[in-house]
Amino acid sequence: MSKNDIQKIIQKSQNPKLIEDAFEFAKKAYKNKTRISGENYIDHALRVAKALSDMNVDNTTISFGLLHDVVDDLPESAQKSALQEIKKHFGTEMADLIQKISGLWVVRYSLKTGGTDKFLLSKNKTENLRKMFLAIASDPRVILVELISRLDGLNFLHVFSDDQKKIYAFETLQIFAPVASRLGLSEIRRKLEDISFAYLFPEKYKWLRDSIKEEHEEREKYLKNFIPKLKKIFKKERVEFSQINYRTKSYWSTYKKLLSKDMDLKKIHDLLALRVIVKDIPTCYKTLGVVHKHFKPLTEEINDYIAKPKPNGYRSLHTTIFSDQNKITEMQIRTQEMHQVAEYGICAHWAYKENIDLAKREREFEWVKNINFFENQIFALTPKGDVIVLKKGSCPIDFAYSIHSEIGDHIESAKINGKIAAISEPLKNGDIVEIIINKKKKPSQDWLRFVKTSIAQGHIKKSVQKESSFKIPIVSFVKEKIIEIAKTAKQKQIQKQQIKKEGPRQIYLAGEKGMLVTYAKCCKPEAGDKVQAYLTKYRAAVLHKTSCKNFQELAKKFPEKVIDAEWK
Repeated sequence: MSKNDIQKIIQKSQNPKLIEDAFEFAKKAYKNKTRISGENYIDHALRVAKALSDMNVDNTTISFGLLHDVVDDLPESAQKSALQEIKKHFGTEMADLIQKISGLWVVRYSLKTGGTDKFLLSKNKTENLRKMFLAIASDPRVILVELISRLDGLNFLHVFSDDQKKIYAFETLQIFAPVASRLGLSEIRRKLEDISFAYLFPEKYKWLRDSIKEEHEEREKYLKNFIPKLKKIFKKERVEFSQINYRTKSYWSTYKKLLSKDMDLKKIHDLLALRVIVKDIPTCYKTLGVVHKHFKPLTEEINDYIAKPKPNGYRSLHTTIFSDQNKITEMQIRTQEMHQVAEYGICAHWAYKENIDLAKREREFEWVKNINFFENQIFALTPKGDVIVLKKGSCPIDFAYSIHSEIGDHIESAKINGKIAAISEPLKNGDIVEIIINKKKKPSQDWLRFVKTSIAQGHIKKSVQKESSFKIPIVSFVKEKIIEIAKTAKQKQIQKQQIKKEGPRQIYLAGEKGMLVTYAKCCKPEAGDKVQAYLTKYRAAVLHKTSCKNFQELAKKFPEKVIDAEWK
C-alpha cells in the first residue's frame, strides 16, 4: 500500500479530515510495530481501510479500520494510556470499538492451548466460541473489521510455521467464516473458507480444484452462450433487468455438498449459478414466471427467500431449470439492493447517504438481534481454553461450580487473567479464570449474597444445611417444633405487653360485641388489622384479614355470608 491509496480513500470520503487524522495517528502508533510478515502494521491497516471504503461503509468505520490494532501487544498500563489518547482525539465511541476488538484475542486462546486435541472441538464448544466472539464484539462494526483483518492475514499465512498455519486456518473455518455467514457477508465468507480449506486440506483442495476445472470451464462456456438467449426471451416478454451474470460456488461449499452427494460432481448443479438482477420485487416474480414458462423447473428446488428471508437478511428467488440443452442450471433472481445485501450483508446499508432503520426492517436483519441476544450471558474460559457459559454478574464461585461441585465446594481463591481476584468479583466476557482450591475450605452462607447461578446456589444451600445439621444433632421435626414454640412464646410476650400498654380490645361484628369469633389460621388476624368475618354453615363467625386471598375468594362466591367487623 502507498500514499496514493490513503489519498484515494480520503478523496472518496465525506469526512476527509477524520480519515486523514486517523491515518496520521495510526502511523505514529504503528511506528515501531511490525507483523510476522515483516511489514509495518500501517500497511495492514491501510488494506483493511481500503476494503471498508470499497464497501461504502461510514467514515467512523473506515477510521476504526485504520486504528483497530493500535493497542495490540501493549502492556495493560500502556493500553489504558493509548485508549485515553484515542478517546481524546476521536471520542468515546472510537475508544470503545478499539477496546472491544482488542478483547477478541481470547477467541483464539482455546486453540492455542488445546494441545493435541485442538482440532477436535465439540459442536458445543465451537458454537460457544462463536457466541463468545459475538458477545465480546457486541457491535457489527467490530465484527466486520475483525473479519476483514483476518482475511488480510490469511494472505500472509505462508510466513507462519506449519502448525501455526493449521491453527489459523482451522479457527478461521470453524469460528470466523460461520460468523461472516450469519452476518450475510457472503463475499468475505467465501474467501475465508477457500483460503483456509487450501491450507488445512491441501490434497483435497487440489483434487477438487483439478476435478472442477474441466467441469467449470464447460459450464462457463455453456452459460456464456445461454445468457444471450435468455436476454432475448426477457426482451420478448418485456422483462426489465439491469444485468445477468453468474457466480462460482466456493471450493469449501462444493466440498461439503459433495460429502452428501457420494462425492459425485455430476450431482452438483450450482457450481455456476446464473444471477438475474431486476429493478423491483414485482419484476422478480414476473421474471420467475417467464423463466418457468420457457424452461421446465425442478419443483423441489424452488425457494422464495423474498417472502421468507434467511436469518442473515439474504433475499432472492431461487429456481433450478432444465435449460435448452437439457442442462440443469440454478438461477437466482433479485433486486440490486438484495444483491448488495447478499454480498456484503448489513454493510450494504452503510452507504453514506442511506439511513437504515433496523427496527422497521428487523425481519431482514435478525442477526443484529442475535448479537445482543447474549447480553445476559457471560462467556469465560478455563486456563485450558474451555468455554464456560454463565449468567451475567456471575463470579468465580459460579465458575467453579459450573466446572464441578467439588471444585465449587473447596474454592479458596481465584485468578482472573493471571491476577489474584476476590472470589466474589463479577466476571466479564473473555475472562480467563483459574480456580485455586483448598480441601479444608467449605461453602459459606455469605456466598449466597453474590452468586448468580442456580447450580451454585443449590450446592451452597445444601452444604450449609448439612453443616448446620452436623453441629446441632437434633432430628429435623424436633428442631422445627422448638422453633415454633419459641415463636409462639415471643408472640404471646408481645401481646401481653400490648394489652398492658393499650388495654384489651374486643371484636365487634355488625356493630355488636360478645359474639363467638374464631380467628382464621390462613391469615392470623391481629388487633389493628382491617378485618371482616365469614359465617360458616354452623353460624360460627371466622375472622379474616380483608387482604386474605382465601377470604376474598369466599366473599366473591358467597357475599351474603360476609359480616362487617372492627376492633374496639
